[in-house]
Amino acid sequence: MNLPDSNPESRMWAALSHVSALSGLVIPFGNIVGPLIIWLVKRDEMSFVDDQAKEALNFNISMTIYMAVAGILIFVLIGIPIMIVLGITWLVLVIMAAVKANEGTAYRYPITLRLVK
Repeated sequence: MNLPDSNPESRMWAALSHVSALSGLVIPFGNIVGPLIIWLVKRDEMSFVDDQAKEALNFNISMTIYMAVAGILIFVLIGIPIMIVLGITWLVLVIMAAVKANEGTAYRYPITLRLVK
């Protein structure tokens, strides 16, 4: 789904909203803070960025919840493989979303709770 204002600048910001989640590898909760900052700053200027930054934010909030549950499940030994699968899935989907957004295509993450409307 291409949105009407998916010009090069909005595509770049949309891709950055997805890629900014990778900051969570270095900064605690950076996977949420990065897309949140981009969404708050650019949501009124570009509808494509508003859509994609919200999508990135929702996905990263969802993945944080799933990782917390997997962390609890470590006590019954099933949490470790679940965390590994979630981590690989997160990385692959973030990269796919950034590529699609850079192409001007709105990306929808699977397994996402739509918490931010």
